[in-house]
Amino acid sequence: MLTPMSASQTGTVLGVTHSLSGRRWLWRTGEERVAAGIAQRLDLPEIVSRLLAARGIGIEAATDFLEPTLRVLLPDPSAMADMEAAADRLADAIRRSETVAVYGDYDVDGACSAALMVSFLRALGCSVHHHVPDRIKEGYGPNAPALESLVARGASLIVCVDCGTAAAVALSAVAGRADVIVLDHHKAEGPPPSILATVNPNRLDDASGLNNLCAAGVSFLTAIATVRALRRSGFFAARPEPDLMGLLDLVALATVCDVMPLTGVNRAFVCQGLKVMARRARPGIAALLEVTQAREKLNAFTCGYALGPRINAGGRISEADLGLRLLLTEDRIEALALAEKLEAVNRMRQDVEAGIMDTAMRAAESQVAAGRAAVLVMGQGWHPGVVGIVAGRIKERFNRPACVAGVADGLGKGSGRSVPGVDLGSAVIAARQAGILVTGGGHAMAAGFSARAERLDEFHAFLDERLAAAADMPSAADLIIEGTLAVGGATTEVARHLERLAPFGAGNEEPTLVLHRARVVRADRVGREASSIRTFLEGEGGGPRLKAMMFRAREGALADALLSRTDAVPLHLAGHLRAEEWNGSVSPTFIISDAAVA
Repeated sequence: MLTPMSASQTGTVLGVTHSLSGRRWLWRTGEERVAAGIAQRLDLPEIVSRLLAARGIGIEAATDFLEPTLRVLLPDPSAMADMEAAADRLADAIRRSETVAVYGDYDVDGACSAALMVSFLRALGCSVHHHVPDRIKEGYGPNAPALESLVARGASLIVCVDCGTAAAVALSAVAGRADVIVLDHHKAEGPPPSILATVNPNRLDDASGLNNLCAAGVSFLTAIATVRALRRSGFFAARPEPDLMGLLDLVALATVCDVMPLTGVNRAFVCQGLKVMARRARPGIAALLEVTQAREKLNAFTCGYALGPRINAGGRISEADLGLRLLLTEDRIEALALAEKLEAVNRMRQDVEAGIMDTAMRAAESQVAAGRAAVLVMGQGWHPGVVGIVAGRIKERFNRPACVAGVADGLGKGSGRSVPGVDLGSAVIAARQAGILVTGGGHAMAAGFSARAERLDEFHAFLDERLAAAADMPSAADLIIEGTLAVGGATTEVARHLERLAPFGAGNEEPTLVLHRARVVRADRVGREASSIRTFLEGEGGGPRLKAMMFRAREGALADALLSRTDAVPLHLAGHLRAEEWNGSVSPTFIISDAAVA
């Protein structure tokens, strides 16, 4: 039986102030009155209604949260600045069968946005070229030589997706020779570039309130607005309208992988997009699912951990447009070949990352011990395609904003990741404006930068001063708990109830529960390089055993406790309860994220 907290409970969960990973376990509060109202109105199990209330979901909003639909949640695309101008110009290009170029980015959102726009325009008769910049040779965003090359190939309209807001100088290179539309979501520092249209809910003068959209979401709304413009002109009198709903698999994948909040319209995008993805009608996604052996029911986890890293891999350390080509191909044989290539590239990426990780972690540990507010580690020849991943791991390990840079030819190129409440992007932008960095930008939680190698120490000092409050943060983030369970109560039925709140991700995290006083009766290392631990648990009084898994468990106090505590004192285990299907049967599995000695 799940025991969520009640309004009267305060303080730490089961008295845990310092778990084996150094974290406090705190209750997530919710109003009993709201929970009772949700349960009564929607005839829901108490578990679900309590969890909804704890997440701030009110009685009136609960139905749309549990059953999100575009019919209810889709905003008016014209609420975004410049949308009408962009849609009218795209509609005109379609009517004239113009040659259009789509300029993308090398991450998942960039690949999905570009694939969406290329597919949409081609379906309506345009000839479409596409370009994704090489991370090493061209860097991020539009550059003049690439834009001029697209114009030379006949493009009279260039659509930049997931980039372009800060590229006024580069975009001016084709002024008078091609119109330019930017479909982006990155934070703007000043006025938009002097082009035909910049559709970006994060531009300074946009009042749409849609700032949580990823670029693929912006592109999807642009496609809707363009169809609306074509419909007004009678374009579809003699031809069918395009299947926009069939593009939602791309929007869902990008929304999850770009870590957008899974609330509001994003929740509808992901829910409906996963249904489209499950049909496996897009050869590239179907092939990648086959290569990754993703046979379970598709969910946000599939997007974020199976598909996303592989689509990202090409842009990180190989051919920048591999992911886009996979998403665009209509040939199933070519799709399988591209998927297998991305799988191999992803393994290479993991090896490159592993070669950096240990050194970076040791350097980070010494900086945290020295009281630095922010971590900045660097290494000669570190690949710029993986430094962001390493920065994310450091941030998770030490609960500090972290930057990692690779140095080559006297120039350091890096990425940073931050923790809630610490705006790293603003600090990086300020360092660039102060002349410390050559380039720099980002948002609160992530940033990219480059600097002359001799100025990286100065940049670190700048971050320490700007983010000084981070020095007082605990070494590990608090873990928010939403309920406790006895091992015997961790059933498939309870797991199915928890699934009602899916899809899970940023803004709607998977419920973290605690199994209290669990005994480890068996534990083994499994997986690639034995990096995971599989355990079987019992309650103190025996009873049925529960399978549990811990991933990324190569070392540390938590891994040691699981491997050494067979028949020893019980543990409180924090994690996620899931219903897993295998060979036609369904059983509960507990995914361990933390533990404390009971």
